Amino acid sequence: MNPPAPTAIAVFDIDGVVRDVAGSYRRAIADTVQHFTRDRYRPTPEDIDALKAEGRWNNDWEASQELIARFFQARDFSETLPDFQAIVDFFQAKYRGENFSGYIQSEPLLMDRSYLEELTQGGVLWGFFSGATRGSAGYVLERRLGLEQPILVAMEDAPGKPDPAGLFQTIALLARRHSFAADLSVPFDFPIIYVGDTVADMQTVERAKQAYPMQQWFAVGVIPPHVQRRSLYAQILNEAGAIAVLDSVGQLLDWIQGDRSNY
Repeated sequence: MNPPAPTAIAVFDIDGVVRDVAGSYRRAIADTVQHFTRDRYRPTPEDIDALKAEGRWNNDWEASQELIARFFQARDFSETLPDFQAIVDFFQAKYRGENFSGYIQSEPLLMDRSYLEELTQGGVLWGFFSGATRGSAGYVLERRLGLEQPILVAMEDAPGKPDPAGLFQTIALLARRHSFAADLSVPFDFPIIYVGDTVADMQTVERAKQAYPMQQWFAVGVIPPHVQRRSLYAQILNEAGAIAVLDSVGQLLDWIQGDRSNY
């Protein structure tokens, strides 16, 4: 059966939306900070959430470096910060491992291929814009979800969020694949939804609105599984620009097609 004519575009972040990274990326951050502070500090999940809520630390290597720096500054240590590449190498050894044997292999998925097919049949075009590396993002999309040549803009392809350049690139790729114009010239009344789990994701949409104010932009937040204080987290995402905050990414199609006031 041919899919219906498209009525919306949904672009997904990956970490916290497609896959649960509490036991992988978040664990690798904690391991990295503990290692470079010589076992004097291991950030809690709440510490990492608080840092991410600032909206500036979407890159987990930079987040690790910042937590190390703040630990040293708070205790007036005169120690030299570790080289950034050393932080990256240690983090990647934990997270990615040899031939994807690290924490990445045990990430629970938060959506499956059939859900994406549902979106297609619901008239929703979809793609992915993530701050994850292309190798990591490709691993989950192609090897775990079984997608063939998914539309993906990853860390190596665009500036970090909240810069919206990667979001625009994703939309351009979707436009070309699905016979829109080869740029952002989709109809102004065509909804474009970015689904993410962080303040930086919501701010990305706010920046997109500034660049293309005539377009219909929707920032939709998803609360990742590891969050304990879910109502507070939802409030933070709302304040950062989310028009809706969902308990799971599986609610998105219902939100698009149904009564959005419930979310």
